[in-house]
Amino acid sequence: MAHIHFVECNTAHTGSFAIDVPAGQHWLLVITKTPAQFWVNGGLKEYPSHSVVLYRPQQKVYYRSCTGHFVNDWIRFESDEAYITESPLPFGIPFALSDPQYCQKLIELLVVERSFNLDCKESSTDHLLRTLFNKLWESYFQDKITPQHYNLLKLRTAIQSNPGDYWTVSRMADFLRISPGYLQNIYKKTFGISCMDDVINSRIRMAKEYLIHNAQSIAEVASRCGYQNVEHFCRQFKQITGRTPGNFQKYAKN
Repeated sequence: MAHIHFVECNTAHTGSFAIDVPAGQHWLLVITKTPAQFWVNGGLKEYPSHSVVLYRPQQKVYYRSCTGHFVNDWIRFESDEAYITESPLPFGIPFALSDPQYCQKLIELLVVERSFNLDCKESSTDHLLRTLFNKLWESYFQDKITPQHYNLLKLRTAIQSNPGDYWTVSRMADFLRISPGYLQNIYKKTFGISCMDDVINSRIRMAKEYLIHNAQSIAEVASRCGYQNVEHFCRQFKQITGRTPGNFQKYAKN
């Protein structure tokens, strides 16, 4: 089990902010929201926003703001769990975080767990930390993360959360303020699927849920999933699932 001494999310500091601990006492995890300088291999080095660094106990900790302000999430904790003590992550060396929003939500939940002394506090804290470290591992072993990656991630989250919206390549490109051609290129390279195929797959996935668990008509399902034409919806649904919406609904319920 892990014991959290302190955890904060979106902590803001002035431009003169600096942390200088020659020999840290506990485990410390820091996730930056703004650029910062870290002491690495005997010198200061600047790292961009969305960097994460893990310090082991008794390790020198030094980092500071390098802009007009500094914002970060951080956790100071104790743990003898192997997923932390034997972690493949580098100690004291920042690396890019691939999904900052996901990790921030986990840290926000850790703040809540620490604030209330509930029956399952220890277990919930442990599970949240394990999930957070899974995300850190994914980030560390991911290919180079470009600044555009975070905007693409926001776009994909918006698509999959609201597939029924009016999504076009032009609208998605405007979302990121880039050209439609460039969007199609980098989206496919980043996620292994075209942006419009991602929209279609998300719509069909939603349609399956509505066909199985709701009493709506096929026309209503089509409209809710972003289709203005029922025939187009039926044709696309069959192309992906191998069944018409009506046959899929009967098959699933039986």
